[in-house]
Amino acid sequence: MSKEIYRNTVEFQVSGEYALFSDILTRPGGEKMSYPIPTYEALKGILSSVYWKPTFVWVVDSVRVMNRIRMVRKGIRPLKYGGGNDLSFYSYLNNVCYQVRAHFEWNMNRPELEQDRNENKHHNIAKRMIERGGRRDIFLGTRECQGYVEPCCFGEGQGYYDKTGEIPYSIMYHGITYADEAKLKEDRGKMTVRLWSPMMKNGFIDFIRPEECEIKRHIKEMPIKLFGEDIGNFTGINEFGKGEKIELDE
Repeated sequence: MSKEIYRNTVEFQVSGEYALFSDILTRPGGEKMSYPIPTYEALKGILSSVYWKPTFVWVVDSVRVMNRIRMVRKGIRPLKYGGGNDLSFYSYLNNVCYQVRAHFEWNMNRPELEQDRNENKHHNIAKRMIERGGRRDIFLGTRECQGYVEPCCFGEGQGYYDKTGEIPYSIMYHGITYADEAKLKEDRGKMTVRLWSPMMKNGFIDFIRPEECEIKRHIKEMPIKLFGEDIGNFTGINEFGKGEKIELDE
């Protein structure tokens, strides 16, 4: 656990009875199987459900696996593309609990939202939303796996893997870089899938940044969706009303 702690860092615990962090090889259909640990993209999705604005991008720094990794198979009747239902067996993680540390950075691909770059405002709102369990429903990888968010102090408490040393994992899905979040020149205007090889050390996994992933593939061309009051898209800059004074904690 050597990641830098940023001024706008948030820390929380997310737990649930089941989780399904889909292996990309089984995601298209058939019998799905979960990765043994959460993916960067899944944790980023949880943060977006807690609090999100196009003004900034969430960066997941670290995750701590608190409970023993257990798998359970369940019979599922998913919808078939041609109509009706099919029968499949999904492999879920059971009784999961994770501590997460993350921070946000301004999305420099959105200069039209420059007026909304108020770090103190967004940091305080994010912390309040964590205390309230998030703005939207929390899912652990997929919709049928309900999650619950609460504040925590990252690193405190006893975890199952505290004294297990290093546990390496093979190449796994890291996440997707969308056009409006791309930092590297070669990723701009494209949808990019990223892969990496994580290492868990005594229950802690430090994520590399999206632009540091060396294994990636451009899937398709993708334009940046614009936000702004002049085109009728909600930006959130004036969400509290014009002229209203907002008192924020330092």
